[in-house]
Amino acid sequence: MPWSPEAEALKARIEARTAVVGVVGLGYVGLPLAVEQARAGFSVVGLDDNGRKVEQVNRGESYVPDVAAAEVAAARRSGRLQATTDYRELARADVILICVPTPLTANKEPDLSYILAVADRVRAVMRPGQLVVLESTTYPGTTEEVLRPILETSGLRLGEEFFLAYSPERVDPGNPRYNTHNTPKLVGGASDVCGSLAELFYRQSLETVVRVASPAVAEMAKVFENTYRAVNIALVNEMALLCDRMGLDVWAVLDAAATKPFGIQVFYPGPGVGGHCIPLDPFYLAWKAREYDFPTRFIELAGEINLRMPYFVVEKLTAALNEEGRALKGARVLLLGVAYKRDAHDDRESPALKVYELLERRGAEVAYHDPFVPVVRPQASFPRTLRSVELTAERLRASDAVVVTTDHSVVDYGFVARHARLILDTRNATRGLGPVPARIVKL
Repeated sequence: MPWSPEAEALKARIEARTAVVGVVGLGYVGLPLAVEQARAGFSVVGLDDNGRKVEQVNRGESYVPDVAAAEVAAARRSGRLQATTDYRELARADVILICVPTPLTANKEPDLSYILAVADRVRAVMRPGQLVVLESTTYPGTTEEVLRPILETSGLRLGEEFFLAYSPERVDPGNPRYNTHNTPKLVGGASDVCGSLAELFYRQSLETVVRVASPAVAEMAKVFENTYRAVNIALVNEMALLCDRMGLDVWAVLDAAATKPFGIQVFYPGPGVGGHCIPLDPFYLAWKAREYDFPTRFIELAGEINLRMPYFVVEKLTAALNEEGRALKGARVLLLGVAYKRDAHDDRESPALKVYELLERRGAEVAYHDPFVPVVRPQASFPRTLRSVELTAERLRASDAVVVTTDHSVVDYGFVARHARLILDTRNATRGLGPVPARIVKL
């Protein structure tokens, strides 16, 4: 079937890299993507409701740790990157990439309010010849069942006058090896021409693009990737709970299992799961599955186990303090790390924040130290501002307990163990220290 004139014209602009790219949402996904497109030679307009972020981008600054300020500054100097809060600027974009948050409601159901708001704004300025790509993580069917009907109210015909695809973000904050440029990119179009144009676009800037049959396939692949991790983390967390009951060292068990050269991939326990995707995606999938009368019992159970872990950490600490003749109420507790994983600047959905909240609720005096997260800003899961304290011998000695909630590699755990009285290590960060003054309790 021959392509429409609008499709042919867009194809030519993409190949010549004269297409204007609009990136909606300049966060952990959107800013790296915007910089990558500018580096490839496209003119990029970044859209965000946060005026502070817009100002920083326009000054050539970066607020995302995985994007160097020099890269943003270079994109600005080239004239290929600008940021704005004015969504009318999307009218001149040939390609629109939607990179907005997809959180959960308080009842653990999908919250598509950001996608719906952006879709309405895009619809209002749409013109023939535009490609719209959703990158936000969501449940299978969102692109065609939710986004497409809204965009079609513009009066434009899908596959002829406008084009739609889904291409999930695969950002791994703090990963030194894989980034936006070299992480394989999935693309699923709402029609053959939509998929072809989206694939062609991403091939201009990214190393590897993988075309799949439809947006729903790409959506399901994304939630499966994170559900796979969530389920395996839940398995090892449950193993940690069982080993604790049996008096076994779960870390020694995992080290032993890891010696098998085939048939196993070892995951490690911790105080819970964090980040934008792993704590959320299984619930998106389970919610969608109910539409098909299909209870995802295995997946939902994994979510329950992972949600239980911060509570177990507090129970474990309470028991450890009791053995020292101390109550949790009134105890001074120092958390080491509030980032959701090692050496990352990202505290979104961090289980350490849940541990912090539970400890305070039980009457403990809580502080935290994290060299990667000097300030915890309000978020849905923790609506307060916190500030990191300095890690000193005096603070360690003054603390009734230190809880290692994130195993940052830059922290000197030997120093901690020489000055702390009691350490609850949820990450096995203190392994190999040898005899130390502190009493160390492992998860």
